[in-house]
Amino acid sequence: MTDILIIGGGIAGLSVGAALAPHASVTLLEAEDALAYHASGRSMALYEANYGSDTTTALARASGDFFIRDTDYLSPRGLMVIAKQGEEDAFARDAIKMNLQSITIDEALAKVPILNRKVVTNAAFQPDAWDIDTDRLMQDHARTIRANGGRIVCKASATKIRFEGRWIVSTQTEDFEVDLIVNAAGAWVDEVTKLAGVAPLGFIPCRRSVARVPAPGGHDTAPWPMFFGVNEGWYAKPDAGSLCISPADEHPTTPHDAWADDMVLAQGISDYQDVVTEEVTRVQSNWAGLRTFSPDRHLVIGHAPDNSAFFWLAGQGGYGFFTSPAASKLAADLILGRASELDKSTITRLSPNRFSS
Repeated sequence: MTDILIIGGGIAGLSVGAALAPHASVTLLEAEDALAYHASGRSMALYEANYGSDTTTALARASGDFFIRDTDYLSPRGLMVIAKQGEEDAFARDAIKMNLQSITIDEALAKVPILNRKVVTNAAFQPDAWDIDTDRLMQDHARTIRANGGRIVCKASATKIRFEGRWIVSTQTEDFEVDLIVNAAGAWVDEVTKLAGVAPLGFIPCRRSVARVPAPGGHDTAPWPMFFGVNEGWYAKPDAGSLCISPADEHPTTPHDAWADDMVLAQGISDYQDVVTEEVTRVQSNWAGLRTFSPDRHLVIGHAPDNSAFFWLAGQGGYGFFTSPAASKLAADLILGRASELDKSTITRLSPNRFSS
């Protein structure tokens, strides 16, 4: 018998499953035939504690002990923002928001030698940004769930959910009777909610596209930082000997297996090329993922106001990996009735109760 059923096998579901499994009987359902098939498997995850809304940065800072001191899931990357003439005001705002320090153009070129010094007028950098070993992190969470007697069931989409004092959740092959559902279904969270007869909150999946291109000019991109245009108009990040470029698009859509929009990618590559000396002549591959936001763009973590046996862990909006240690711990604390180390204001602002007041 299962106490808690988690719907969704991305970083949200896996991390909360690992946090709960030592204390309760846990089963995790994933609709696809592999874990992390959608957003989590397509993430350019970076740990940087100044990125996102104030509740997101609170969760990121609270995740620092896990990432920086207690594990070795991180490798140094660094973060740089660059600007062209006429972008000074936006550049100044970005530098303040992300705690970046201004550097000279020569210093910027030492970090990313393909920058065009005839075009780039401002640069700012901070070293406290790290790549996250996302695959290893998720595999470790899955191992923790299984080691504590939990189940992970793939190709198990919830087809029917009803509440009869306990939840009865039907899939194509099996029924589960459980005390609590944790809705960690990413872009599909409102779809799961409707099946359960719980009030949906109006989550919005947004597409983000990425193109992988060969290392520009044959450079070794491994030591380069992730670098952005102002207002996150585009970004580029080294990855496995290549360079990934994103237009940082955020196109509202419906839950689906996302793919990149060629015209949007072309615009992002064009914006990137405006500030570098090496032309993109070939795209090795491209993909897209869905960043899902709540209506106010803060994560939602807590029991549903209309049914306390239904728990939200949703709306990560692209911040899922670097907030996952603190978000999953808060979720486990709330489910298990433990006191949380997060401040009460942050917990209240993350609660789904904010949408019913």
